[in-house]
Amino acid sequence: MSELKRIAVLKGGSSLERQVSLRSGARVAEALRERGYEVGEIDVDQHLVERLRGDAPDAVFVAMHGRGGEDGTLQELLEILGLPYTGSGVLASIQCMDKTLSKLKMQQAAIPTPDFVSFNETAFRNLGAADALDAIERRFGFPLVVKPARQGSALGIKFAAAAEEMPAALVSAFSYDDRVLIERFVAGREIAVSVLDGEPLPAVEAVPAEGRHYDFESRYEIGETDFVCPADLPEPVAARIAELAVSTYELLGCHGFARVDFIVDGDGAPVVLEANSIPGLTETSLLPMAAEAAGLSFGELAERMLQSALTRANVTPSPAATR
Repeated sequence: MSELKRIAVLKGGSSLERQVSLRSGARVAEALRERGYEVGEIDVDQHLVERLRGDAPDAVFVAMHGRGGEDGTLQELLEILGLPYTGSGVLASIQCMDKTLSKLKMQQAAIPTPDFVSFNETAFRNLGAADALDAIERRFGFPLVVKPARQGSALGIKFAAAAEEMPAALVSAFSYDDRVLIERFVAGREIAVSVLDGEPLPAVEAVPAEGRHYDFESRYEIGETDFVCPADLPEPVAARIAELAVSTYELLGCHGFARVDFIVDGDGAPVVLEANSIPGLTETSLLPMAAEAAGLSFGELAERMLQSALTRANVTPSPAATR
């Protein structure tokens, strides 16, 4: 067992979620410093390995979002370097980031998730997949949700209300990823349940401004969405959502923490949209909101998240840094 004192917070990077990551990382670094840790902040670039070897941290807090940060790429590198890091491992990170893969696993495990199909760009370019769109439209009906298979924060998601809107929605999704997912639209309430150390936190409902969907801008621009935590749900529905959140967390192999996003339809039936292995930690992010409702300050949450690295690596925190 070794003492932990020095922490590297990884943030930024080059993904489309860079600005959100910078905000998450800065907030985490400040919180950990206030709790007695020695914290170095690293804006991730091609010099990351050099920086990590020079700084020699006892553990790494990953505050990265999007490609390269939460898709298993960074996690693989940290394991090569032998550095304990927060959050889920390589396989879980890959599975959470790839919505096609995670939804296939949910279907196999009988976890309710909206019906979907998925195509890669090769199928459209070389196999005539565009000619199958009418079959998808007949199968699911309109509106349809079109999204890139491997992006976070609702980036690239479009809602097609009719057949003539599908081409533009597909072009948008393909601009973010070479694989798209076409999903049956489920009308209902947007609910998120974060899981911390295998236990569900209070549910959060996101209520976008009238006429808006809960997209990237409404997630991160203050005032664009109202949040209710704990969400006002009938007890049986709340219990079912909590159960499904933990089941999804376990199915995908998550570790330490994650956030599971739902739609609850008009009959109170929840369906799982996706799981996020590195939820945002900004002032408008849902995991910190849920933790606060459960009685955890942001500093306490950050330290609990740090414990996920230590538990997996069999490391204990420095007594001077623990409160």
